[in-house]
Amino acid sequence: MLGSSSCSPHHRHHQEQHQEEVHLQADLSRQQPPEMVEHLRQHHNHEIQQVHHQEVEMMSRLSSYNPPSVYLRHLLLSCAHSISRSDYTAAHRITTILSSNSSPYGDSSERLIHSFTKALSLRLLFHLQPLPSTPSSIRSSYSSNYLDQNDDAILQSSYLSLNQITPFIRFSQLTANQAILDAIDQNHCLQQQHPHDIHILDFDIMHGVQWPPLMQAIVDRHQPPTLRITATGTNLDILHRTGNRLSKFAQSLGLRFRFFPLLLPQTNVNHSVDDVIDHLSAVHLLPNEILAVNCVLYLHRFLIDREKLCLLLRKIKAMNPKVVTLAEKEANHNHPIFISRFEEALNYYSAIYDSLEATLPPNSRERMEVEQVWFGREITDIVATEGEKRRERHERFLSWETIMRIAGFRNIALSPFALSQAKLLLRLHYPSEGYNLQVVNDSFFLGWQKQPLFSVSSWH
Repeated sequence: MLGSSSCSPHHRHHQEQHQEEVHLQADLSRQQPPEMVEHLRQHHNHEIQQVHHQEVEMMSRLSSYNPPSVYLRHLLLSCAHSISRSDYTAAHRITTILSSNSSPYGDSSERLIHSFTKALSLRLLFHLQPLPSTPSSIRSSYSSNYLDQNDDAILQSSYLSLNQITPFIRFSQLTANQAILDAIDQNHCLQQQHPHDIHILDFDIMHGVQWPPLMQAIVDRHQPPTLRITATGTNLDILHRTGNRLSKFAQSLGLRFRFFPLLLPQTNVNHSVDDVIDHLSAVHLLPNEILAVNCVLYLHRFLIDREKLCLLLRKIKAMNPKVVTLAEKEANHNHPIFISRFEEALNYYSAIYDSLEATLPPNSRERMEVEQVWFGREITDIVATEGEKRRERHERFLSWETIMRIAGFRNIALSPFALSQAKLLLRLHYPSEGYNLQVVNDSFFLGWQKQPLFSVSSWH
């Protein structure tokens, strides 16, 4: 904490080292003759000097050459371990080396190390007094960079780029849409004489890019029903603009459509589970509708309070939805121990950055925007923040499976047609052998090489 102590961590480190030497000398003097004590004391001091010399020599070598990425990755882990031990002096030295040997313009490894180094540097700024050797310009640079990444307009732009250049969002939304269509088809088969209208409750709709393909599919498959979308968000202007775009598109299809924005309060970090539960009462349900609830890359932010998340899911269950679609990152970024969370994030985003390098040129503006803004914000959140301020709390599918079952849901198998669509999406738009699809526990998993990245599942 800033200003929490009269002595710096660097000074405390030397105090502790001095006390350790005094205790060692006292213990030795009780057991050994004076000449042996002096010999051991000199040997101990020589070992300490050797360790410091090796560290300085390693830092000097790294400053003089361009080290392979494997060494820089090792330095990243060393820096994280130093921070976890509160050895901020060593961590600061390492971030200085990493900063000078990484770049947002290099290969995927350099870009990854650049993003993680910024996050580690920001964590240092959050957790200790600025070191005398850290210029204020550097401190303000890190702080302003973090704030810029959270600017709403910049985030919205990077989201659209993410949707354009990667399969992650499209895969999640396409698979969720097919699960909703399958539920609609099943209902129409059961209610041939009185087909129901469709009501979608979409949590965090953003620009609504998920829904035009679903609208087109509904019009193509059925006598067009009325489609209602209740959309949550924290920016009323974006909600209105999204609703207007979807309304115009529905009109062009001849689809009866109604859009209801549901504004949730925005705190310094995020709205709470309580806010969502309170606003669910504003969702109007009609007897002639089937309800689909869409939770794509949304619920993970509420894992800070598992009991309240389960309460929210039970409230959704009480609304009697025909289907609930769930998409989340296949990663454990919710570990309470920092170093475990850091190592998990490093492996996960290594695969993300490698996939971007394999499918996009190095000078791609959209690639840089996605890496530095969208994924950079996520990495910063996972690495630099703690407690209630952290919102990127991803957990793996097995955790979500347990949570959903506790809330009273059962898993619905995604259809073979949904799998064919997902494979076609990758083949046509992201033709790289690195991407792979797996079906586990009736759910779909999109991965890069051997690293699972996203899961999509359907629940009732």
